[in-house]
Amino acid sequence: MHYGADYNPEQWPDEIWPDDVARMREAGVTMVSLGIFSWARIQPREGEFDFDWLDRVIDLLHEGGIAVDLATATASPPPWASAAYPELLPRDEDGSVFWPGSRQAYAPSSPVYRRLAGELVTALAERYARHPAVVMWHVNNEYGCHLNADYSDAARDAFRRWLADRYPDIDALNAAWGTNFWSQRYGSFDEILPPRKAPYSRNPGQMLDFRRFTSDMLLECYLMEREIIRAAGATQPITTNFMGAFKPADYRRWAEHVDVVSDDCYPDPNDPEGFRAAAFSRDLMRSLKPGVPWLLMEQATNALNWRPTNAPKAPGQMAALSAQAIGRGADGILFFQWRQSRAGAEKFHSAMLPQAGTDTRTWREVTALGADLAALPALPAPAPGDARVAIVFDWQNWWAVEASDHPMNGLDYVAVVQRWHRALHRRHVQVDLVPAPRAGEYDVVIAPLLYLLSETDAAALTAFVEAGGHLLTGPFSDLVDEHDRFRDGGFMTQLRGVLGVDVEDFGALVAPDAPAGEPGERFAPFAGVGGAGVGGAGAGGAGSGSIGLGEAVGTLLAEELRIADAAVEASFTGGRLAGRAPLTVRASGSGTARYLATVPDEAGTQAVVDHLLATTGAEPVVAGLPATVEAMRRGDVVTVVNHGDAALSVPLAGTDLVGGSAVDGVDLEPYAWAIVQTAAGSSTGAAA
Repeated sequence: MHYGADYNPEQWPDEIWPDDVARMREAGVTMVSLGIFSWARIQPREGEFDFDWLDRVIDLLHEGGIAVDLATATASPPPWASAAYPELLPRDEDGSVFWPGSRQAYAPSSPVYRRLAGELVTALAERYARHPAVVMWHVNNEYGCHLNADYSDAARDAFRRWLADRYPDIDALNAAWGTNFWSQRYGSFDEILPPRKAPYSRNPGQMLDFRRFTSDMLLECYLMEREIIRAAGATQPITTNFMGAFKPADYRRWAEHVDVVSDDCYPDPNDPEGFRAAAFSRDLMRSLKPGVPWLLMEQATNALNWRPTNAPKAPGQMAALSAQAIGRGADGILFFQWRQSRAGAEKFHSAMLPQAGTDTRTWREVTALGADLAALPALPAPAPGDARVAIVFDWQNWWAVEASDHPMNGLDYVAVVQRWHRALHRRHVQVDLVPAPRAGEYDVVIAPLLYLLSETDAAALTAFVEAGGHLLTGPFSDLVDEHDRFRDGGFMTQLRGVLGVDVEDFGALVAPDAPAGEPGERFAPFAGVGGAGVGGAGAGGAGSGSIGLGEAVGTLLAEELRIADAAVEASFTGGRLAGRAPLTVRASGSGTARYLATVPDEAGTQAVVDHLLATTGAEPVVAGLPATVEAMRRGDVVTVVNHGDAALSVPLAGTDLVGGSAVDGVDLEPYAWAIVQTAAGSSTGAAA
């Protein structure tokens, strides 16, 4: 279990470095990420490298038994680079330049940036590829974090090349983008620009391709650096740090190119549900590379500096969130950063070693967690069967869902997905976030807002149901192909057969948070048929619990369905669709397919999830826990974390892997946690 932080020794005089190493050993640090923003120090001017200081730091760390995750330092070009080559600077949609003075001021598609970055990485890799301290390579940093789209001339030229590689000829592009609309037809690829500022709505096919291009340009930068490192003879794992559900980069596609997934995660201490958002990010990271542990590369020990209000973490909360990451598949807990900066934009960002010194709660919690992690044995890798429920999460669909000019503009794909995840999380059901082709690995699959649905994905979901799986999808699903074009034959052309329903109209509702007094319907309440809970008739079996008016409320969309051969499980109880069906179920093969024609609010989502769990038999990791306690499984190891404000006992039997003792029940104070190796196949009971 790695433990450590970003280490930035260039911010400090070299006489402090030995003390840093001594304090790291005191804290239980095993690995640091080194050199992430060191380009200006490593290469003070073009063609000149200074490695003496870096040699000394790496040797000091090695002598202290601390491993190095060596960064390529390409995340922030030094001032001399843009002064000599201003063409490497990126531009926004208006053509305004992003100037140096912050970080990430480079155009990813710029040939000059790539040449300079390649020269730096070559020098680093040739020098340190075989250094015994270096156990991992850290390429760049948070690709696209602050500058996630570039519209410069370099991007223009690269976009044209990218399109020419994607489409056989310009006629194929015109057909895919539908450019006969609004006289947009192109005569050659050289006429195409990035979707810069325009008088009105821009072509949706072009916008979707530009998002793909943007992700690919960032990925090309990563791949260039990775290949340089490998060419120098380096055999260590190579990674770059992700940022949870980050829209601009299709991490699903990136994951195959990193040896280990690493992630940065900063839940807000002011948010009482923040631990659920963190759980979502951690489940996503685990799901990107099945069966492979990942690393929490960055989190905060305490307060941040970049939110409007930067609250401290509560006592014990840092360790609780760290345990959550371990339970959800992490084999490393690291922070930004080791020693708190005394200058610069992030000097108020907390660190392992605070500006206030070692006589602080932060330092005591840091050293205590280090000791606990050092006591852990090697943990099993996340196993394919740990989760039996999945949510379909797809970047291409995300980009298309949130495009403009839709029946309901402003749909937030991730917010809707996270709402379903939260409902499962409250019931302690472990969830993977997967592409549709992996549906067959699970018993239950939820696929929200499946707007852009490829033929391959539609076939996978249909086969999943036929083979005995339970699918829930809708609304705004199966509407367009990979170019954001309608298919022939109306809506829902691919899933219509397995669902037994079709959509006539999308029934847009006024957004719940729209200003008071804005005309139009905001809500579409619904309840189970006959006033019972959602369930009753149909292939799904009997439901459990009640969804009455005020509990199950549809928002954003209330679609008008044509029902062919599906059973109705619920009816709208008010509004323009009163009496019509929002929830249907159809048996297909040995499975079931449900369609939900609205986006339920938080309580409604919970009610539908409870119905789905009851009718499909999906089980929690630990039964009967309060919603503020979470339970996670990786192989035969179960982690429980109490995020609530009351102590409780969890009837979990096995071996406490921190203390090494046998346990028959675990007592958890607020923010306490336990990692327990259970007997294979053992069941867990309800919490006391």
